Amino acid sequence: MSKRSLLAVIADEDSVTGLLLAGVGQVSTESGKTSVEEIEQAFDKFTSERDDIAILLINQHLADLIRYRVDNYTNAFPAILEIPSKDHPYDPSKDSILKKGS
Repeated sequence: MSKRSLLAVIADEDSVTGLLLAGVGQVSTESGKTSVEEIEQAFDKFTSERDDIAILLINQHLADLIRYRVDNYTNAFPAILEIPSKDHPYDPSKDSILKKGS
């Protein structure tokens, strides 16, 4: 069995709640206002420090706050997938995966 078997999420409360209601995961931090620095720290933790994460889901509007890190991320694992949120529609022109393919 692969050691990369977890899904990590950096998202707004509605997105996380939806995933929890679908039976995915557990909450590991308190909800509330999150600073850009905390988003960067979570991104670094999930992409550099942990070797059990297969996929990192991140709301696109949060990825925009740390766009330089998301766009410069080149490792295959974890795969970074940008997702929409209730208040912020998905914009394919901003997606780092789609940019790399063109």
